[in-house]
Amino acid sequence: MKKTLLFLLFTMGVGLHAQTALTLDSCRAMALRNNKQLAIAAANRDKAYWEHEAARTNYLPKIEFMGGYMRTSKELSILSDDQKSSLNNLGTNIATPLGQQLNGFMGSAEFQQMAQAILQSNPDLAPLVQQLPGQMQQSLGQVAGALNGVGQQITDAFRTDSRNVTAGTVLFTQPLYMGGKIRAYDKITDYSKQLAEAKMSGASHELILEVDKAYWQIVSLASKKRLALQYRDMLQKLDDDILKMVAQGVATKANELTVSVKLNEAEMTLTKVEDGLSLSRMLLCQLCGLPIDSQPTLDAETLDDIPTDKADVTAAPEEAMANRSEIKQLQLASDIYQQKVNIERAAFLPSLALTGGYGFSNPALTHGFENRFRGMWNVGVVLKVPVWNWLEGRDKVRAAKAEALTYQYQLDEAREKIELQVNQQTFRVNEANRKYELCLRNLEKAQENLRAAQVGHKEGVVTTSDLLAAQTAWLSAMSDKTDAQVDIQLTRATLNNILGK
Repeated sequence: MKKTLLFLLFTMGVGLHAQTALTLDSCRAMALRNNKQLAIAAANRDKAYWEHEAARTNYLPKIEFMGGYMRTSKELSILSDDQKSSLNNLGTNIATPLGQQLNGFMGSAEFQQMAQAILQSNPDLAPLVQQLPGQMQQSLGQVAGALNGVGQQITDAFRTDSRNVTAGTVLFTQPLYMGGKIRAYDKITDYSKQLAEAKMSGASHELILEVDKAYWQIVSLASKKRLALQYRDMLQKLDDDILKMVAQGVATKANELTVSVKLNEAEMTLTKVEDGLSLSRMLLCQLCGLPIDSQPTLDAETLDDIPTDKADVTAAPEEAMANRSEIKQLQLASDIYQQKVNIERAAFLPSLALTGGYGFSNPALTHGFENRFRGMWNVGVVLKVPVWNWLEGRDKVRAAKAEALTYQYQLDEAREKIELQVNQQTFRVNEANRKYELCLRNLEKAQENLRAAQVGHKEGVVTTSDLLAAQTAWLSAMSDKTDAQVDIQLTRATLNNILGK
């Protein structure tokens, strides 16, 4: 349903264009709305605008988050296997030498003498002395077990359990001084935005000039078609008169053939004009975004006399310098490359930035190794100072300056060429005015000559050849007048384009 409605609306629009005579302004407006190159220029302008907006964010702080997880095949260990074994057998390693020393002491003659002396003095202690070695060994075993447990706890406390590691950080960065790079990028993108707008403006002016040329070409061919029809009608009437005169014996067969040849030439000329008119309408349709076969009618093509402004003009190079998009584009390009010099220089200047953030990990290390998430805040300042680069910075800056200088030269050359264009086109406009005045005087004489030849031919005092020559001269004069009028329109349109209007 929607497609059908759109098709009906499109068909109605085409019919309206075909029936309504288009003005020059309406053709320009349709061309500006439908031209694909202008649409591309508008898209580039929008692209430059958003790039400028993106560049302005470099003044603001950036906040980033980074995180990750890693599974390792082995666990990081602070203690070696020998150290772990020593700690796990801490009690055994201590009790075994003590037990050996105790057994050696109890088996010594000195201990036996001491024991005999004690038993002689206190016979009741005999059972206790006999049980003493076993109790001593039992106590050493209990101490060894307790120390082994303590060693195992120490080993477990040093375990990292780092096979599964999760870490992340939130990073805050605020540029404080980047050597002027951020400001240079800001200006470059701003100039690029203005450059895209200038290119779009230039494309609009060129499109308007193309539409004007196609419009006045149609008007010129339509006028010449009317002239060709009038000329053909004259020849047809003359051909009829000659046939009657031949029948009456007052004209020769040669006169009849001469007129027939001219009539055929007029028919061929009319066909060529009609073909050129059709092709010109197709070109205008393409420029205006209309269907190629719509064949629109122009309001000026039915006029017998094309309106012309015959006033002379004076050269105004200053106006062209102020308005021409080419000057703006080259000036902006020169400004862009001047900022690229600053960017190259900034790469070899100190940079300073404020940083801060929050980092966390699992296992955490703030209270030993813990299988839990813990983190900490941090803030600092980062300073980067290039020390020595073998004069790379100086060479790059000089290269950028040389490149910027080429655009300045191009700008100066463009100003000279535009000044020449303005003066030349001003001369062409004034020349077209003079040519039109000459054409008017020539037409006046050709019309009088044709009138006299027609009257003389009827009276029999002017030959057929002279009448044909008078008709041809009249056709040429009328065609020259139309060409002069259209030439005035086109030269003025070109001058307006050169002046950037």
